[in-house]
Amino acid sequence: MKPEIFTPASSGKAVRIGQGELAYHAYLPSPLPPEFVFDAEMVQTLSEADRALGELAGLGRTIANPHLLINPFIRQEAVLSSRIEGTETDLTDLYGYEAGQFLLPGVRAPKAVADAREVFNYVQALKQGLARLDTLPVSLRLIREAHAKLMEGVRGGQATPGEFRRSQNWIGPAGCLLKDASYVPPPVPEMLEALDALERYLHAGDRLPPLMRLAFIHYQFEAIHPFIDGNGRIGRLLMPLLMVSWGLLPHPLLYLSVYFEQRREEYYRLLMAVSTQGAWREWARFFLDGVAVQARDAVALAKQLQDLQAKWRDLLVQGRASALVLKLADILFESPILTLPMAGDALGVSYQGAVKIVKKLVDVGALHPMESKARSKVFVAKDILDIVGQGEPRSDN
Repeated sequence: MKPEIFTPASSGKAVRIGQGELAYHAYLPSPLPPEFVFDAEMVQTLSEADRALGELAGLGRTIANPHLLINPFIRQEAVLSSRIEGTETDLTDLYGYEAGQFLLPGVRAPKAVADAREVFNYVQALKQGLARLDTLPVSLRLIREAHAKLMEGVRGGQATPGEFRRSQNWIGPAGCLLKDASYVPPPVPEMLEALDALERYLHAGDRLPPLMRLAFIHYQFEAIHPFIDGNGRIGRLLMPLLMVSWGLLPHPLLYLSVYFEQRREEYYRLLMAVSTQGAWREWARFFLDGVAVQARDAVALAKQLQDLQAKWRDLLVQGRASALVLKLADILFESPILTLPMAGDALGVSYQGAVKIVKKLVDVGALHPMESKARSKVFVAKDILDIVGQGEPRSDN
């Protein structure tokens, strides 16, 4: 990392570590909050983000069963946040993995299975973090617990899951040396000091609007880069946890990874610009625009899912479907890919009972048979996948 890229306006400082040929420069971010002056344009940007988030929060409070929306949104976030880090799993892959249809011999390459496991771990880490908010505030402990779940049994899983790093890490092209890295976060002693300062900021708060604080915290965590692997995903996972913890949303309905993935180069460029040039204003505007865009998209998707649920319910009621059929129709919003044994287990009925119930959902177009090498037939709720997958960038692979 070249120290000359850091201007006097930098939000921290580059320091020389070591001597001779082994010497390198690392970056030490200054504690939060930064000095920040609001102008009319920034006030307008913040107002639009707050208004969009408020509409989403209002919708979240009126939903009779918010899990019908929470579960699909969490999985969309898991797919996109993991894709930023190089995975190639899509929503269908993730739901297929959860349904046990991804591990069939000869169906998927080992990398595809490994990618799906990484995305699945993200779902579990986020769910665990949300559950822990009942007894534990967002803290370094909660962050370590989420990291342990994220890295469980996947690549990087040998890199001390759930523990902050004990050695220097860096970011750069594959195979590059430390001195040639594009970014080097703080060495371990300074990293621990920066984490302590970040935790104090999380708990103490300040007079800045919550969404501005969220933008600053996301940058700061990425700049500290406290884990050997998984920093980006944990940093993005922190945002819905903080929004729920601070009462900005009643449920985790807003995720920014779709926005970041679609603008990946700009996302990384602006984070780096904060470090090198103190470009807080540009980063905050980008972040707030993302909140506004994704909140409006979440409202639209939520309404589409609600409309779909109501449509299915009307068709099933008109067909005099049983309560178990209606229950399975709701379960599809959490598990839109399922097998007959899965349906039977979820409803507590026999295999033949599951066959009859699933047939009702096939008849109204809620479920469609999938081609599969599984012994038991696999069914997919295509309409749910189509709605949740809207705007999802597709891999060319």
